[in-house]
Amino acid sequence: MFVPVSLMLLDSASLYFRTFYGVPDTVVAPDGTPVNAARGFFDAIATLVRTRRPTELVACWDDDWRPAFRVEAIPSYKTHRVVEDEPELGDTPDGLGHQVPIIADVLAAAGICRLGSPGFEADDVIGTLATQAIGEVEVVTGDRDLFQLVRDDQPVRVLYTARGLGNLEQVDEAWITAKYGIPGRAYADYAVLRGDPSDGLPGVKGIGDKTAAALILGYGSVDGILEAARGRATPSGALSAGVLRRLAAAADYLAVAPRVVLVRRDCPLPHITTNLPAAPAQPERLAELATRWGLQSAVNRLRQALAWP
Repeated sequence: MFVPVSLMLLDSASLYFRTFYGVPDTVVAPDGTPVNAARGFFDAIATLVRTRRPTELVACWDDDWRPAFRVEAIPSYKTHRVVEDEPELGDTPDGLGHQVPIIADVLAAAGICRLGSPGFEADDVIGTLATQAIGEVEVVTGDRDLFQLVRDDQPVRVLYTARGLGNLEQVDEAWITAKYGIPGRAYADYAVLRGDPSDGLPGVKGIGDKTAAALILGYGSVDGILEAARGRATPSGALSAGVLRRLAAAADYLAVAPRVVLVRRDCPLPHITTNLPAAPAQPERLAELATRWGLQSAVNRLRQALAWP
């Protein structure tokens, strides 16, 4: 029998980027302003609420998409995404930047919790809320970094949107093992070794997916691998000369990479109400925003999904 999830955490930027590219830019407000990402974002929430039936939902926000503590550790972190004239937006494409405040305004009027933390990414907000949660948690994202939060005992699952909302992949520990050949809770160590060019993380040069998985299976973690590299006894025996050379060449990276890759679970958050609203927080404001931006159909679908009177 399907059991409703208690808390749903949205990786908001991942979701509105996906809807921006997934909904035609011919979807516009009465004044001609593109609102495709906004309409898709709220349609996505309506679909998720209707099909997953969470009792609580938080739209987690990037208050800082490139936090200082990560950049200090690895200066190349997301460097390629920086846009000179609008560094705070990163590589937000034309046509999307103006829609982000619209999404925030509609969330506020609807009474759906939107939460960020100064100096932290949405990933860290998600990690903190998932760690504090009592009961089931589902994280909606297209970002593999958040696989590190998955655990079966709470449980915390990821609804992975890579194939679209109509083909969500439910990621648990068994899924991670089947996909990557590693223990279900070892994704962060695997990601440190493999790196991620899309985030400016070089990884250990010469160690790809298969070698990273084999090392994690053999030594348990990056710390275990480094212990073996220092000549300490391990159940799996000695590392090959080639792997030792690669680890030595990446020593500086490996010393700081966990600080960047690991999702924080302790970022400061205010006391918040995460329950889905039984009625709009600001009904007149919501109606005004829906009319102004041509979002009446999306807001109506949200209203139906939330069973507002």
